[in-house]
Amino acid sequence: MRFVTELLFAKIIVFLINIINPQKGTSFPGKIINKIDSNFIGKFKGIDLNKVVFITGTNGKSTLTNLLYHILKKNGLNVISNTEGANQKCGIATALIKNSTLLGKVKGQYFIFEIDERSLYQIYPYIKAKHMVITNIQKDQVQRNGDPDYIVRKLREVINSDMTLYLNNDEPRCKSFEDLSENIVYFGVDKNSQSFVKNGFLDISMPCPVCGRRIEFNYLNVDNIGNFYCPQCGFASQKIPDVKVVDINYDMDRFSINNQIFQMPYNVPFMLYNYSGAVAVALKLGLKIEDIASAFASFKNVGGRIESIRYHKKVIKYIRIKQENPETLQSAIDSVANDKNEKVFILGLNEIVDFDPHYTNTFYAYDCDFKNLINSNVAKYVCFSKYVCYDTALRFIYEGVDEEKIIILPTKDVSILLDTIDNLQCGNVYLITWLKTFNQIKEYVRSSQKLEQQQNG
Repeated sequence: MRFVTELLFAKIIVFLINIINPQKGTSFPGKIINKIDSNFIGKFKGIDLNKVVFITGTNGKSTLTNLLYHILKKNGLNVISNTEGANQKCGIATALIKNSTLLGKVKGQYFIFEIDERSLYQIYPYIKAKHMVITNIQKDQVQRNGDPDYIVRKLREVINSDMTLYLNNDEPRCKSFEDLSENIVYFGVDKNSQSFVKNGFLDISMPCPVCGRRIEFNYLNVDNIGNFYCPQCGFASQKIPDVKVVDINYDMDRFSINNQIFQMPYNVPFMLYNYSGAVAVALKLGLKIEDIASAFASFKNVGGRIESIRYHKKVIKYIRIKQENPETLQSAIDSVANDKNEKVFILGLNEIVDFDPHYTNTFYAYDCDFKNLINSNVAKYVCFSKYVCYDTALRFIYEGVDEEKIIILPTKDVSILLDTIDNLQCGNVYLITWLKTFNQIKEYVRSSQKLEQQQNG
């Protein structure tokens, strides 16, 4: 009876929050109810654990969750998911609150949940998912996560032999979980026209998660992910993973898995691992590969990757990245480098405002390779930040950029940045910065346009 009362209260909160502030509706109701009852998410009825999929990892978990949800829905299945991205315990609680009856009966055939790596141990005791996807384990959010090996240790506390594990065959830390279960599904991506090797002085090396010696890559498909081996202990990518993206054609936006042609909704290398992982899970859940492929053509990723805003005669293309993550920063830089037209490149690595103490760092720029960008016809580089703009400029200089091409703005005032953009000759502008800063830019542009309209009558 207590649970029913709690659930009714939670549903009232959902109703009210959708009126007052819908943006908080993905997590706030669950946050409140979890404080009242920490066991709340374990009391729902009708959840078939054999049809529960947890998706975790550093990069790609939101996209993979959205894609798998889309595939199942397109095939007529009733799916419950936290596709809005609230991936902690409060987000799972909110998703269940929204999709249950007043008595706590959950109305779903499949349950696809994106799970924050650090929150997995808080959620699994109440919902013991039988399927676990791990996308990759990379450097991420240093203030919260420390180093990648800390996340490996946290995941090892939860992963067990009752799970079917879906492991990225091309990411060493991810593949190292294979000793925890006998039910392993490996997914990967074949060598393709965008694959590469790295042997530069500033390139990051990776220790073998088994013996600690240096991992070698035969090729990379994205940074730190590709066909690998350890020359010391033999730990390596499976020669033939269970699901592998092959015959990749970026010009025709297509690839193949198990002789089935798939349309490529987004033809960028890092997305291929999301495609491979989603197909691996969907096949295991019993879908036919042709039915899985048919869903790809209509997939639209939530939020998108590039967002454009117009400011006077300039179009500013913002490349969305996961804050504090050098791998996604590298992918964003590579996306800009693919445009060979003359352009302006703006990089704003601002202060990290998360929890006290707020901080800045300089090492993300040194974790990335700028060579392709520098050879892609950049007319001007703009480094803006109250704290690390000079460090960022030095990174470009060390890479060989002429100092005359670099503009340094030691500020976080977006009006100064936009005035600088306005005075540049080149109209092809790319921006990489934190999402909070970009939202400030959008708000300033909207206010400026509204003021101009009022002045023009």
